[in-house]
Amino acid sequence: MELIIKLSEQCLELRGSRTERFAISSARNGAGEAMGSEATPRGRHVVRARFGAGLPEGAVLSGRKFSGEVYSTALAEQHPERDWVLTRILWLGGLESGRNQGGNVDSFRRFIYIHGTPDSEPMGSPASHGCIRMRNADLIRLFDQVPVGTLVTIIE
Repeated sequence: MELIIKLSEQCLELRGSRTERFAISSARNGAGEAMGSEATPRGRHVVRARFGAGLPEGAVLSGRKFSGEVYSTALAEQHPERDWVLTRILWLGGLESGRNQGGNVDSFRRFIYIHGTPDSEPMGSPASHGCIRMRNADLIRLFDQVPVGTLVTIIE
């Protein structure tokens, strides 16, 4: 099994016994590996950790922990500054030393996730701060199939 993220197409493909394709939203700053760039890193990665199993759809995750909140428009109006991380997290670690692993380009230390986002956020166009955003229902479907150790390749 492998995940292929195509930035130019704003899609994620789950390749296993069959291929499933999901719409995503990657970084509004484009592709890039540098710490602080708010860009989506390219290259070979691995799912290093998973968070949120069993939580309700729309669960708000803060610091990879359930805040006790479930996303709603009322909650969003109370906290307009939040960059919402919802439902589940697949935390990526780079596999290419000097490109997306180590030093100023380490995807894991940059907290690059595949995570859920409010349904009101656009899919199919770059809008994130570096992470890969997905619809919550799609992320649950993906999460349930993807174990720690799954390879993830991010291409332009």
